Amino acid sequence: MTDGLLLVHGHPMDASMWEPQVSALRDRVAVVAPHMPGFGGTDPAGDVMTMADGARRCVEALDEAGLDRAVVCGISMGGYIGLELWRSARDRVAGFVFANTRAGADDQAGQERRRALAARLRAEGNAFMVENPPPLLSSQAPQELWDRVKGIIAAQPAEAIAAAALGMAERVDSTPDLPGIAVPTLVVASTGDTLIPPDATRPMAEAIRGAKLDVLEGAGHLSNLEVPEAFTALLEAHLARCGLR
Repeated sequence: MTDGLLLVHGHPMDASMWEPQVSALRDRVAVVAPHMPGFGGTDPAGDVMTMADGARRCVEALDEAGLDRAVVCGISMGGYIGLELWRSARDRVAGFVFANTRAGADDQAGQERRRALAARLRAEGNAFMVENPPPLLSSQAPQELWDRVKGIIAAQPAEAIAAAALGMAERVDSTPDLPGIAVPTLVVASTGDTLIPPDATRPMAEAIRGAKLDVLEGAGHLSNLEVPEAFTALLEAHLARCGLR
């Protein structure tokens, strides 16, 4: 059986956000970092990119890479897709890293915010989001990193960002699935994340049997980009825990 590492990107980014981890780990383990449908120049899934669409893309990427299973590392939206992957194809999962994410579904207000965002993207394009992005980084993040994040957002079609927002709005509550996760799991939060703060992520670690929780100091929502060395070190240790050395 051939195992590897599957990196699932967040919203509204594409797989290029994983460049620090791909560069650091690709010589030691097979790394797959697919663009979700519509992102990174890929074909869109349609008007709505569901988390199931994302999970299917992950399975396709594993098949293309010749991997039987992977340690699935998902950040933000990538965590939602990882949970869907557990429901639909758990035999492909050797372990999990849930970073800056949560298990619960959006409440009604959250759903309405995502639908409003999608409508604005379709009406105006993505320039407003590039100019005033969500708080994806901490308040201490350097301008150079913000410019990198804005560049990735600018490269994504507004339609793809909108479709994924609608897919997240309709995602199911994955909390009931957590006690049944039976692979080594690492949960990562960061103290500077105002979108999904540690208090929203911590319950995942408490509900998954044997899960380990690590909290990164100072980093914001995209912790793998803001503190790449610390994030990669956690990932390396967890890969060893999962039997990938």
